Amino acid sequence: MQTSSNTHQQSSVTRFALGQTYMTLGAEEALMIAGQTGIEFLRRHMSNDWGELSNEDVRENELSLKEGFRLLSAYSTAKGQKLWIITEADRSSTTILLPSEY
Repeated sequence: MQTSSNTHQQSSVTRFALGQTYMTLGAEEALMIAGQTGIEFLRRHMSNDWGELSNEDVRENELSLKEGFRLLSAYSTAKGQKLWIITEADRSSTTILLPSEY
């Protein structure tokens, strides 16, 4: 599986609303252990840096921006713990969670 790290973004970044933000207990613990905050990952998510997604998932997010579907980002903390960020299709909420908590 190929992954795409979208760290170099074009200037025409499409922004979207996060809605109410939530963080699961597992994600909160993983970030605390890594000495990081959810804000740094939310910033990446909001700037269309989808993190460690397959090329197919990146294309799905690009379609989702245009069509108003759910958005997914996948990141790793400094300690290697995987995190997901999901923004709902209606943009009412965004959740930071561990993949196992989905």
